[in-house]
Amino acid sequence: MENTFYSTITRQSGLLQEMQVIANNIANMSTRGFRQQGVVFSEFVRKTGDGPSLSMAIANTNSTAFAGGELTQTNNPFDFAIEGVGFFLVETEQGVRLTRAGSFQPTAQGELLSPEGFRLLDVAESPVRISGDVSEIFVAPDGTISNARQPLTKIGLVVPTNTEALQREDGVLFNAGQAFEPTEDATLRRGFLEGSNVDPILQIARMIEVQRGYEMGQKFLDREDARIRDAMKSFTR
Repeated sequence: MENTFYSTITRQSGLLQEMQVIANNIANMSTRGFRQQGVVFSEFVRKTGDGPSLSMAIANTNSTAFAGGELTQTNNPFDFAIEGVGFFLVETEQGVRLTRAGSFQPTAQGELLSPEGFRLLDVAESPVRISGDVSEIFVAPDGTISNARQPLTKIGLVVPTNTEALQREDGVLFNAGQAFEPTEDATLRRGFLEGSNVDPILQIARMIEVQRGYEMGQKFLDREDARIRDAMKSFTR
């Protein structure tokens, strides 16, 4: 029974971690550009001499759903949404990061900043700069920005070369290191913002399942604890 006891403890730990991920998803169901997370369980099995093997379930990996979220029209000329596979490049204090959150505002120097103060980058990983009358700025579906006279720059739209190595940071930011490349499968929509791709109904349903599973595991642990206590009392009489 000891192996079963340890297996249940690791299962409970994994379910608790999944519950935290689900709660975070629900909390960010209205966050622009948020990507839904999930938990991947793996099983660790080890032979223990001539007796039964020891099996433990470990929730050691978070997965990310990259399906697109619903687009909402804002008519803000510097709100952008990506249709298809791709990310914006933004410059943070920690380095270049990827994001699907496309709300930006121009500065006096013509740079486009996110609400957090991150600079939008072009295909060469340099800050996007615009000049001239804002009303004369045009943005093509491939991200090319131009004024009435000439092209100015091109917004960097990229895809990670290894999505499994993509690390989530601060909700809507992802760290790919330098493992990303330009994409031709993304279309830019100006005056739109992409919402979260969290499905609240499925998340709540999964939360109920996880809660029930956790409660069943806890009842088993309580019964096992009572059994061990009763056995120890019998031995010490």
